[in-house]
Amino acid sequence: MAILCAMMTGSAMSQQLAFPRAALKDSSLLAKAIPALATAALQTLEDNDNHSPYLINRFVLQVAAEKYVAALHSIEAYRRYYAATDPDMAGIRFIQYQTWCETKLLQAKCGRPFKYCFKSSFSNTFSQLSHGNNFDIDSWFLVDTTALHTDLKRTLVLPLATDSISVSDAISLCKKYTAWRIHTTMVPLAVPLLATINQSHYRINDSLLVPTRDGTQISVIVARPAKQSGPLPVIFFFTIYTETKNLNIAKEAAAKGYIGVVANTRGKRHSPQEPVPYEHDGNDAYDVIDWISRQSWCNGRIGMYGGSYVGFTQWAAVKNGVHPALKTIVPSAAVVPGFDVPKENNIFMNFVYSWIPYVTNNKFLDNETYDDRQRWQQLNFNWYNSGAAYSSMDSIDGIPDKIFHRWLQHPAYDTYWQNMTAYRNDFSHINIPILSTTGYFDGAQIGAMYYFREHLKYNPHATHYFVIGPYDHLGCQHVSSPYVSGMKIDSVANLSIHRLIYEWFDYILKDGRKPALLKDKINYEVIGDNQWKHVPTLGGMNNDTLTFYLDSSKLSSIRPVISRQMDIQVDLTERSNNATINAILSPLMDTTVNSINGLRFESSPLKEDLTINGSFLGQLQAIINKKDMDIGVNLYELTSDGQYFQLSYFVGRASYAHGLEERQLLIPGSISSIPFSNTRMISKRIRKGSRFVAILNINKSPFEQINYGTGGDVSQESVAGADTPLHVRWLNSSYIAIPVNR
Repeated sequence: MAILCAMMTGSAMSQQLAFPRAALKDSSLLAKAIPALATAALQTLEDNDNHSPYLINRFVLQVAAEKYVAALHSIEAYRRYYAATDPDMAGIRFIQYQTWCETKLLQAKCGRPFKYCFKSSFSNTFSQLSHGNNFDIDSWFLVDTTALHTDLKRTLVLPLATDSISVSDAISLCKKYTAWRIHTTMVPLAVPLLATINQSHYRINDSLLVPTRDGTQISVIVARPAKQSGPLPVIFFFTIYTETKNLNIAKEAAAKGYIGVVANTRGKRHSPQEPVPYEHDGNDAYDVIDWISRQSWCNGRIGMYGGSYVGFTQWAAVKNGVHPALKTIVPSAAVVPGFDVPKENNIFMNFVYSWIPYVTNNKFLDNETYDDRQRWQQLNFNWYNSGAAYSSMDSIDGIPDKIFHRWLQHPAYDTYWQNMTAYRNDFSHINIPILSTTGYFDGAQIGAMYYFREHLKYNPHATHYFVIGPYDHLGCQHVSSPYVSGMKIDSVANLSIHRLIYEWFDYILKDGRKPALLKDKINYEVIGDNQWKHVPTLGGMNNDTLTFYLDSSKLSSIRPVISRQMDIQVDLTERSNNATINAILSPLMDTTVNSINGLRFESSPLKEDLTINGSFLGQLQAIINKKDMDIGVNLYELTSDGQYFQLSYFVGRASYAHGLEERQLLIPGSISSIPFSNTRMISKRIRKGSRFVAILNINKSPFEQINYGTGGDVSQESVAGADTPLHVRWLNSSYIAIPVNR
């Protein structure tokens, strides 16, 4: 919505559209009002055929306005736009909207009931698909209509004072109403047609239960080509996310000449056990691999892929030894439980709290609960404003959460977390070829970097390729977005990571050609230079380091001779000011920066162009009046025209600065050295005349745990223990080091 708003003029944003507020409570009146509202909303859109959100808004509003011919043209325009990045899948995007429009047009022409026309339109749209994308048709039709209805009902509580509605609310209402209406109508009609298609193209067994060594059962889907003539290599996907697209993941592998196998975390889908994230996935994945290797349809060559949680399951599967049949893994945006989720540098993060019921409330996914953004937003601020201990989060929410409390019992990166995935010497025996992908703006980047660095540290000769570019969490797993947090990415960075993954599988499992992008072990795109670069090691990305000392308000390149202190005082009990922000920002570029609870430091203008290449680090020195604190360091480029571009950031707990495994409390009144290095890497051209700006702050936010500095368990601390404000005297011997290439 932020992108949509940016595309509108100020007058369009303030404009009100006619809408009978009574329609919010009267379904028949709402059905009559939506077409007129959508027609009016269409007039507020500014023409932008080169912007995905605009194109999507346009065709959905046209569908809602019953302008079906125009909607079909807009869908095609969107697909042409999308094809620049992902030509394989462009033709199936939003095929359910296309089918709806064609059905409505056919119905108007022949006068027959919708269900008869739908069958003909469905057959026609499917026939237009290619062998390379028709496997994905289930994803577009088999949508959770209950979740769509719940989402619509949440929108219908708009507090309208008059018979008018804002443009942004009108577009949101039209989109949600249309999604609910067309899917509710079409899903029952599509189910038998999809079943017939699947039976003719694939051999599918979607109800398998595979036993594990400890006596549990894992729910497994297998998809094979209908005309399979002999054993084939297998693509294996192990996930906690039990949803319709699991079948399509397996079908895609079969469509590309493999066997597709998707398994779910124990307790999910048909597995009778209780679902528990992270704890059993490694052993369970290994056991499913072993089962696959013994099937007659498997030729003994197995590859794994997937992102985020599914990236983690791959590393977990090889923690205690690589199965002989597993020939490669392709983890994207891979998380490290205990390291970057549910906590980062040992600060617990609230966004994971709502994820627990999402994946554990039932055998599938609790979309209705997870999508209740108002509930989770209110919970964050209710907890924050109450000053209560972090451990009381579920009490405030009103629903006990034992997984949340089990996690809180392990504030350090201890054996509980270490046992879940590859750790230290575990990496030494991982000798299969690996391809890892992540993005500069991927929230899980530090997890992906952890696996890569640790693998090469303990196994220096490992065959491990690494791809990183200007991608967010989804873009580095699937298909890049032309815009990331408001920034238009370079044209060479527009690519399908998913296509790259299958090129890798063909290379490893079918002895094909190595993907062209992988010219060396490290493959990275330089933002602003519009080019990919390739080096053998992370160290090869840069040839110099800029060291800046935090001296007064300056980032000084000269080591200070005279010792100075910079004071800051933060009342951790105060709740009226704005929150600290230590996160990936959207937009990435702005005319101001958030310096709440912090100090600002600025360098002199650069005298030449250079490229920041890698992860910045530093060492802070401070004297504080408490035993601990949570700190943030945000690094920006300040361009010559006054724009701040967020380059990277760090957030972490000072008492774990010397190692996440063991806490070392600070001594009040004494100088404490606080090194930090676990920051997100970036490669970006920095132009002559730009400056570096660093914001050093004390983290206090409704979205993360708050450290009150008592030295006790932070999850049990509350405002009751914060009797005095935190007083920090930063020393000008503190510095940050930025890797660059001149």
